[in-house]
Amino acid sequence: MLPIQDQLSVVTKTNLETQFATTLALASKTLESAEKLFELNINAVRATLEESSATTRQFMAAKDPQELFSLMTAQIGPNAEKAVSYGRHLANIASGTQAEFARATESQLAQANSKLNKVIEDAARRASAGSENAVAMVKSAIENASSSYEHLSKVTRQAGEAMGASLNAAADQIVLAADNKSLSQ
Repeated sequence: MLPIQDQLSVVTKTNLETQFATTLALASKTLESAEKLFELNINAVRATLEESSATTRQFMAAKDPQELFSLMTAQIGPNAEKAVSYGRHLANIASGTQAEFARATESQLAQANSKLNKVIEDAARRASAGSENAVAMVKSAIENASSSYEHLSKVTRQAGEAMGASLNAAADQIVLAADNKSLSQ
């Protein structure tokens, strides 16, 4: 059996290796998300340039101010829908990345807790008589920290879901308002 200090060193080394692998995976996920964001923005700019050109031609062909106003009003709904669609794509990229980070963090924490609990259990078995209270305090502190992290993680996840639902509801209202504005004119 290894002394407790050596066991903690092994656990620490293993945790550092796991953290390094997790960091590399998260860096890769971040790069993937940045690529998606870049592609979304390039496509949005390309579409905007093409649509602006066509819209400008329509505006220049207007015979009178009334026709110009009608053409401008007709653009409100589609432009709002495009903005909402862009926002939703952006939110999907962000929420996917956030979910990946949360999964990696939760997994790493679970592994670290499991390893640490094994070391503490082994130390408790080999501890001298009378050290039960100290071992119980360490176990309790670890359980409390884990419980607090799990609660914080749950609340953060719920807040993210609520924010996403609110953004979607607001986006739907924007599209509805733009459609109503277009129809009323």
